[in-house]
Amino acid sequence: MLSIRNTLLLLLLSLSARSQTRPNIVFIYTDDQRYDALSVIQEAQGAKARFPWFKTPNIDRIAKEGVCFRNAFVVNSLCSPSRATMLTGRYNHINGMTNNHSELGDTTDTYASLLTRAGYATAFIGKWHMARQLARPGFTYSFSFIGQGKYIDCPFQLNGSEMVQTKGWVDDISTDTALAFISRNSRRPFLLTLAFKSSHYNWTPPERTRHMFENIPFPRPANETSPTPYEGEMDDGRTSPPPVPAINSWTVNNDTIIRSYFRVLKAIDDNVGRILHLLDSLHLADNTIVVYTSDNGYFLGEHNLSDKRNAYEESIRVPLLMRYPAKVAKGQMINKMVLNTDLAPTFLDFAGASRSGRFQGKSWAPLAEGKPVKWRTSFFYEYFYETPYTIPTIIAERTETAKLIKYPGEEGWSEMYDLRKDPGEQHNLFGNPQAAGLKARLEQELKKDSAAVHFFIPEVADKRPLDKDGHYKRPLYRISSMKNTPAKN
Repeated sequence: MLSIRNTLLLLLLSLSARSQTRPNIVFIYTDDQRYDALSVIQEAQGAKARFPWFKTPNIDRIAKEGVCFRNAFVVNSLCSPSRATMLTGRYNHINGMTNNHSELGDTTDTYASLLTRAGYATAFIGKWHMARQLARPGFTYSFSFIGQGKYIDCPFQLNGSEMVQTKGWVDDISTDTALAFISRNSRRPFLLTLAFKSSHYNWTPPERTRHMFENIPFPRPANETSPTPYEGEMDDGRTSPPPVPAINSWTVNNDTIIRSYFRVLKAIDDNVGRILHLLDSLHLADNTIVVYTSDNGYFLGEHNLSDKRNAYEESIRVPLLMRYPAKVAKGQMINKMVLNTDLAPTFLDFAGASRSGRFQGKSWAPLAEGKPVKWRTSFFYEYFYETPYTIPTIIAERTETAKLIKYPGEEGWSEMYDLRKDPGEQHNLFGNPQAAGLKARLEQELKKDSAAVHFFIPEVADKRPLDKDGHYKRPLYRISSMKNTPAKN
C-alpha cells in the first residue's frame, strides 16, 4: 500500500512540475494589418519607410525582447481562409475554407483542440469571422462576436450561447476579457487566442486615438500605377457594380482612410501593452510565448488597389513577432520564410504536445531558438474566386528572390517578377525571352510546391464566371471603377 501511495505521490508531483514548466501561449492577431504597419519595421526600412511617423512601442517590445520574422506570409490572403489556416495548419483547399461566407467544418485537429487535450485552459476571445458560426470548436472558453461585429457597443456571445451586450470600443472589450482570463488561469498552462477586429473596414477608432495623424502627409506608393493584368477583363454576371463605397483615385478620401486605418492600429498597440503589463505583474512573462501577427496584408494604394486577395507583396506579407524569454534570445531578426500554416505546429512544438499528422506547416521553434534546421526557400500561394468580387482564382509561387503568379484558365494574365531588382512588382517578366531561365525555374518550383500540398481547386470554391471555352467572361462593366473598393466581409 505504501508503494502505491508513493507512486501516486510521485505521479502527482511529476504532473504538477510539468504543468508549471509548460509554457503559456498568448496568440494575438489583427485583421488586415500589412507587414510594415509597425514601427519596428518602419525603423528597419530606414529611408524607404512609407509611414515613419507611426509608432507602436508596445507591439515593438515583443520583437525587441524576442524575434521579428521579416518574411512572414499567408498562403491565402483573405480573412476567413487565413484564420482557418492558422487554426488548422492546413491549406484552404484541404480544410474547406475557401471564402469569407462559409463556416469552418474541419476542426478535429487544431492547435486549440490538441492543446485542450494536452491539459491547457484554452480561450478564444474576439473576432472569429467564419460566416455566422456560433461555436468556437476546440476552445474551452470563448467570448466572441458573430461575423464582423461592430466597433462600438458590440454584442458578444459567451461560450457560443449567452448574448452579452457590451459598451465601448470592441477591441478594448476583448482585451478586458483576455486580461480576466489570464488572471483566472495564472496557475495552470493556458492558451489565449485574442483576435482583434482592427484594422478592418470601416475603421472606427476609440476616442483616445480619434484625432491622431491629422496633419501627417501621405506619400503615394511608387507602384501605384502598376495595373493588374486582368483589369477590365472580369465579369461576375451583374449589370452594375456591387453596392460598396469606391475609392477610385488618390484623393482626400484615401488620406482619410489611411488616417483611420492607423488610428485603430494605434489603439491596438495600447491593448497589447496592457497584456504585456499583466504578464509582467503576474510574473508570467518568462514562461509565456507571445505571438503577434495578422490574418493578411493590405493594399494602401499600391497597384492602385485597396483590400487584399491578390498575390502581390503588400497583400501576402504579414507582421510576425514572438517573445519567449525562457528559451528565445531577444532582438533577433529572422529572414527565413515562415507561413501561417506554421503557427499550429509551432504552438504544439513549444508546448511539448503531440502534433497532428495533418498539419502542412512546419514548426519554426528551432529557428527562434537558434538551432540548425533545413528550411523552405519557396512556397505555394492560392486564392479562390469569391462572389461578388471581381478578382480571379490565383495560384502563385514565391521564392526568396522571385515570384510567379498565374490565373488558371488565363495564361495571358501570367506575371513574373525578379524581387531583388523589382520589389514593387512593376515590371512583368513573364513574356520576356531574356528571363526564360527564371521562368523555367519558377514553373518547376510551382509544380513541386503545389504537389507537396496536394493542390486542387475544390468543389466548395465559388463557381467562377467562365465562358463556353473555359475562360473568364469579358466585362459587362470595367473593374477599373471598382478596383479600389474595400471588401465588407
